[in-house]
Amino acid sequence: MISGFQWDEGNWPKCAKHGVSREEIEALFASEILAVHPTWDEGAEEERFLAIGVGPQERWLFVIFTLREIAGKTLIRPISARYMHKKEVEHYEQQKDT
Repeated sequence: MISGFQWDEGNWPKCAKHGVSREEIEALFASEILAVHPTWDEGAEEERFLAIGVGPQERWLFVIFTLREIAGKTLIRPISARYMHKKEVEHYEQQKDT
């Protein structure tokens, strides 16, 4: 069970640089997410996941995140977030319809 989010100066600036707000990222995880699957990152020390879905402003979001266990709670730690490009949106909208 997910208990919340972990935000700090290590991950927030990476997400903010693409103009996505914390509220949009957190709302994405409270809504229907089209895809969540492990993503490969050779340098990563922990397993990373990709979440794709439509945020509260009806814009498609692409979020890389990991899960952290802190004080017995599981937290989502967003690593990077951005709005999706038109071709990516078209691809996932086709997937959504199947």
